[in-house]
Amino acid sequence: MRKVWWVVPVAVAGAAAVRRARPAHEGGERAGDRWLTVTVNRAPADVGSEGKPPAPLDELADRIDVRIRPAPGDRGTELGARFREPVPAESTSVPARLAGRDPRQELRRALRDAKSLLEAGEVLRPDAPPTTRPTPGGKLVELFTRRSGGEGVL
Repeated sequence: MRKVWWVVPVAVAGAAAVRRARPAHEGGERAGDRWLTVTVNRAPADVGSEGKPPAPLDELADRIDVRIRPAPGDRGTELGARFREPVPAESTSVPARLAGRDPRQELRRALRDAKSLLEAGEVLRPDAPPTTRPTPGGKLVELFTRRSGGEGVL
């Protein structure tokens, strides 16, 4: 039994590789063509008033499709967006994302800002550094925050 301990990690790695190689959905969408979605704690009528998307998404209106629908379980509204034109695969790679050249970063930021605007009435931003003096850990967090492209994720 001891001699086959390596089978489990190899099987898990193989399953992960197969999952990445398959199309994202049955329709064959690539990662750059997927709907990016946030759940907003508001009624659908409040989110998409007069057939216009919320202000941060309205700035991208000529380049994106917007989808507004009730969230499952009557828990607000799903606000989704995706680019009308396919996003080139090379611009969605990890190096492009780390360098800030992934066009989906702008769309993610607009979705996050729209959610904040609809729920809190303003786009919330941190206005002070987290510590009063620089620390090694703080510098590391600052580096990763800059590399996140303003998306709110590391």
